[in-house]
Amino acid sequence: MTTLLNRPGAPTEPARSLPGRLRAAVPSRSDTPTWISYLAILAVVLAAITAVVMTGDARSTRHGIDVIGHHTAPTVTSTEDLYFALADMDAQVANVLLAGDDSTLATVRKNALATYEQRRVQADTDLQQAMTIATNDDASQQIRTLLDKFGQYQALAAETFQLSDLDRGAAGQPSARTLAAYRSATGMVPDLLSRAQKLADTNSGVLSQAYRDAEDTTVTGRAWIAVLGLLLLAVLIGLQVLLRVAVRRRVNPALAVTTLLAAGLLVGGYVAEGSAAHQLTVAKHDAFDSLLALRQARAIGYDANADESRYLLDPEHATDYQQSYFKKSQRLVGVQARGVDDYSAALDQALAAHGTDMKQAISADSFLGTELRNITFGGEGAAAQQSVTAYQAYQHDDHTLRGLAGTDLRAAIALDTGASNDHFAAYDKALVATIDINQHAFDAAIADGEDALSGWTDWLPYGAAVLFAVLILVGVRPRLAEYR
Repeated sequence: MTTLLNRPGAPTEPARSLPGRLRAAVPSRSDTPTWISYLAILAVVLAAITAVVMTGDARSTRHGIDVIGHHTAPTVTSTEDLYFALADMDAQVANVLLAGDDSTLATVRKNALATYEQRRVQADTDLQQAMTIATNDDASQQIRTLLDKFGQYQALAAETFQLSDLDRGAAGQPSARTLAAYRSATGMVPDLLSRAQKLADTNSGVLSQAYRDAEDTTVTGRAWIAVLGLLLLAVLIGLQVLLRVAVRRRVNPALAVTTLLAAGLLVGGYVAEGSAAHQLTVAKHDAFDSLLALRQARAIGYDANADESRYLLDPEHATDYQQSYFKKSQRLVGVQARGVDDYSAALDQALAAHGTDMKQAISADSFLGTELRNITFGGEGAAAQQSVTAYQAYQHDDHTLRGLAGTDLRAAIALDTGASNDHFAAYDKALVATIDINQHAFDAAIADGEDALSGWTDWLPYGAAVLFAVLILVGVRPRLAEYR
């Protein structure tokens, strides 16, 4: 009797020790091979579908990370850098004319010419880079227009320098024709900067859309992995139970290994998608949003600094330049101030009222206010606060400079091209340090996101599906042979 019970395929005895419901669900002996085959085929098909879906989602997410990290973000960076370079170019043209033929300001003139050339090369490089990685035809056309207008501006600036050399005007008092040439050149700057900012905004929008698409992909991918994974595990467990009940095999080693590996694959894929999604959030919200605000702050800051020089150089338009400076200052660090005359005092009062909690002192819709509300990385908070402190010192100089402009132009020029520029440089250095912290974090998050999906875009899911098919075949083939 014992020998008979242990013989493979015994038709009735295995069900005798089972609960009633489970015994009723057991296929008859003639149906058992069919059910085993069906479940085995279904498991293989589900494994293949899971591999295809998992690979497709991983590739879509990887593509989104690539678009954000290696295409749109560098384009935004180059166009924001272009804005800064253009603004500083015009500031240096103004500084050349402020220095004039004054021998005591010869160093100022020499440094201004050198910086102008440096920014000119930088702007040209930014335009070439933006053209190389332009995301669409519209962006390419915008860049070509910028290149054309940039060439026109350089020609007008060169004419200004030439006339300044010929006429040898006193400090801050260029000849009429030199000033007219400068007005023509600086008159192009608002349009150039507007076009540069529009290009940056366009690419920033592309980046934001790429982020939303990638985020949706990771959410959808994890949902599909969960659904398909549960189905695959249910089928593998069902096949295991069927073999246990029908042919009295407690554990099928091959199917047990397949089930464990499938669970590991599904958990791994889910975790990889989750990790990529997290790194995308770090790159976009924590790092790039700060980078965008900080780079815009740097660009606007250089344009405001140019307005300060224009204010001294062109008294006829001084009121316009003063108002422009005030608006840009508010965009950088927004405080409750009526105009440029009380801006510095209002900034002092706001910072003193809130102590070290600078974000409460500065409006949230200003660039540095945005950054102070998005402090995430080590050292970022200290660098951002140092930027505000250095900016405060620069504003003190500006307030003094405007007081001198009407009584002692020579002293105002000396302050503008001396201590004020030094304090602006200190502010810019702190701002660049904050940018570098966020740029490093952005680059690291992009790299980590790509690493998280390494293998999941090709060989790992497909290789696992093939392995599962082999193990399932190894597991069920001997059992089916018992029915022949």
